[in-house]
Amino acid sequence: MLSAIGEHARALAWDHPGYGAAGRPAGFDYTVDGYAQQLDDTMQALDVERAHLVLHDFGGPWGLRWATRYPDRLASVVLVNTGVMIGYRWHTLARIWRAPVIGELFMATTPGWALRRVVNHNEPRPLPREFFDRVLATMDRGHKRAVRRLYRSVDDPAALGAELAAALCALDKPALVIWGRGDAYLPEELAERQRTAFPSARIEMLDGGGHWPMVADPDRVAALIADFVRTPATPARGGPPRSHDARP
Repeated sequence: MLSAIGEHARALAWDHPGYGAAGRPAGFDYTVDGYAQQLDDTMQALDVERAHLVLHDFGGPWGLRWATRYPDRLASVVLVNTGVMIGYRWHTLARIWRAPVIGELFMATTPGWALRRVVNHNEPRPLPREFFDRVLATMDRGHKRAVRRLYRSVDDPAALGAELAAALCALDKPALVIWGRGDAYLPEELAERQRTAFPSARIEMLDGGGHWPMVADPDRVAALIADFVRTPATPARGGPPRSHDARP
């Protein structure tokens, strides 16, 4: 995906504290604000003055928090099954992770094969084994602690979404929303609600995709993002553009 986007812009991706190969510092601020600051610190270290953000899952809230702080540095945004969670309530796994003691016990006792089975049960079609192998290889105690702290730092995702939308709406930045219709965690109606933050957003609904469309159909998602970055949408006259159904 980076190579496809890199043909049109400088493409960067890195692991954030607590995830992937990044460190798990106990003193890091594992909150939306903390990750927004870490995003800015990394951009400054990499001499990124203006960015086309590509966000997924919890990366949406912290990326959009960064955007509210530095609107002039946001060129555009791609939201992949994420964004402002207007009217949203936590999904079942999130409620477990947020619960004191229960969250720790659940994470400590759930084997990798069980997690893989649960995820695939909730996906329209099974995700590649290599994806799970890569994820499970980094799910150590530090990662699980980071997940719990982050989820526990947000009591009301809908209120946070409304706050972010109010700050971003008037800017009407170019935005592409890519949403797998079969997302068991973030229902498809949330895709249209991204226009509360980005009124002129282009919305692509992917049939056959779930919460990780970039894993289930990487070529399709990469093509959509590359096309958008090459010619980002501009605010439409007379109302926002229509949604599109993207079928594999």
